[in-house]
Amino acid sequence: MSQLGILSRQAARSTTANVNQRLWRRMLPYLLVLPTFAFIFTFTLFPTLNAIVQSTIQPGNARIPSRYVGLQNYADLFNPSSIIGGDFLRILGNTALYIGVTVPISIVLAFGLALLLNRKLQALGFFRFAFFYPVLMPMIGAGSIFAFIFADQIGLANTVLRSLGGVGIKWVGDANWTLVSIMLVAVWKQTGFFMIMYLAGLQNLPQDVYEAADLDGATIWQKIRFITLPLLQGTTLFVLTTGIASAFQLVDQLYALGEGQPNQRSNLLLYFVFQKYNEPRNLGYVNAITVVILAFLLIFTVVNFVVWERRTYYEN
Repeated sequence: MSQLGILSRQAARSTTANVNQRLWRRMLPYLLVLPTFAFIFTFTLFPTLNAIVQSTIQPGNARIPSRYVGLQNYADLFNPSSIIGGDFLRILGNTALYIGVTVPISIVLAFGLALLLNRKLQALGFFRFAFFYPVLMPMIGAGSIFAFIFADQIGLANTVLRSLGGVGIKWVGDANWTLVSIMLVAVWKQTGFFMIMYLAGLQNLPQDVYEAADLDGATIWQKIRFITLPLLQGTTLFVLTTGIASAFQLVDQLYALGEGQPNQRSNLLLYFVFQKYNEPRNLGYVNAITVVILAFLLIFTVVNFVVWERRTYYEN
């Protein structure tokens, strides 16, 4: 074999190796992302697409086959005169009320507790753990404890009310109080988590800004309003998003406190889906409600990004 042939073969091998190396470098990021994408597709994208498709179908039975109905299931949900529309609209209002009450109250309480615990106190670790402990408790356990607290005759809440000269309240089962009792448990359960988030944010804030404010004679309220709150916008955005997302996922607590009764006055969206899932004739509505929940969360996420996220300060 001539020297020229050997050199040609070596050059060809070198070129092939370079092409393979460049191809591998290009493919490596996609291969690294592939397991995550497969997980997301299997447990998020595929169920979402399946729910969208199934929401356009009216399930059949042994005598009547399933049929495509387009957006009719969605129209029925928002039609008060339909079989499911009245319950859905009431539960949608309950969910909006639940979010509008529990999330702001939890955030305000969490911020106040974080301010109180962000200083040198005796037994500081104990107080922090005491307020954070409800977060560690399973939701079904918290619901069961409060089911006993809210019991009509022997419950702690009514015992305290009667000892103060008041009248006992039917916390679970009364149309006017069951949702209130669920809100109280939710505030008690999530405030500690929000408090820890705010406490971590407070401990990372730049202290030179506060020192400058002290030199200018700023009051405590002025420092909170004009320094602390603006600097904690990122934390507030996080706890707000978490609180609203969690409100759409509430099931265990409702199972322990009234199961949405009476007459759906204390029911919330995801528990309503849980109740209707085992009814084959309502599977189209169940998937439509699921898509509505996902749409609400998507809209909220987009609005957060457009309106607030771009103006939020994050401490480096």
